[in-house]
Amino acid sequence: MLLLHGLGATGEVWRGLTDGLDAAWIAPDLPGHGRSDTVGRYSLGRVAAEIAEVVPEDRPVVVLGHSLGGALALTLASGWFRAPVEAVYGLGIKVRWSAGELAKARETSQRPPRTFATREEAAERWLKVSGLHGLWWVGDVDAGVTETPEGWRIALDQAAFAVGGPDMPGLLAACRAPVTLAAGEHDPMCPAEHLRDLVDDPVILPGLGHNAHVEDPAAVRSLLKLGADRP
Repeated sequence: MLLLHGLGATGEVWRGLTDGLDAAWIAPDLPGHGRSDTVGRYSLGRVAAEIAEVVPEDRPVVVLGHSLGGALALTLASGWFRAPVEAVYGLGIKVRWSAGELAKARETSQRPPRTFATREEAAERWLKVSGLHGLWWVGDVDAGVTETPEGWRIALDQAAFAVGGPDMPGLLAACRAPVTLAAGEHDPMCPAEHLRDLVDDPVILPGLGHNAHVEDPAAVRSLLKLGADRP
């Protein structure tokens, strides 16, 4: 199983899920995140190509992606890469982007990174950027922050915000594997009605928000079993 985190996060956000996952798994930091190298230009295709380099070619792969990671999961399953994807689970993918939201993301991508005097301050900032504030405390943060000669900062290349919104109809049409789209019931970035515009039967996880895999890892493990039972 390949686990792909969302924008601003790191592979460590999956640790609650992997603790009880009955499968071999890989949870990399996306390019420009955590301990991974940066890339010159961020797009779904470019990032997916980088991820494909760590995907085993000799066995089938199930991909679970959260938010941006969900769009990347669909991209990997397009057949444009060598990844042998047999199923895709997209959790909390933001499928509608306004012109204002895209413009704000481009503006953010051009800002210099903020530096902080202490690791704790940088960790607090990372929790906010990754959407985990209130779900984790600063002591949980590891790969999300890094120390530089100028001080501490979050381990995120600001340029990654320029990745843009996904063409979901196009990605779904190109996907060569069965797809399950899901979201938390209270996910403001991925309301159920937005998913129903794309698929007839999205899975809505009761009581959960955008980071459902962190809030209730067991519910997401159940999602994987539910998806496996679907035709």
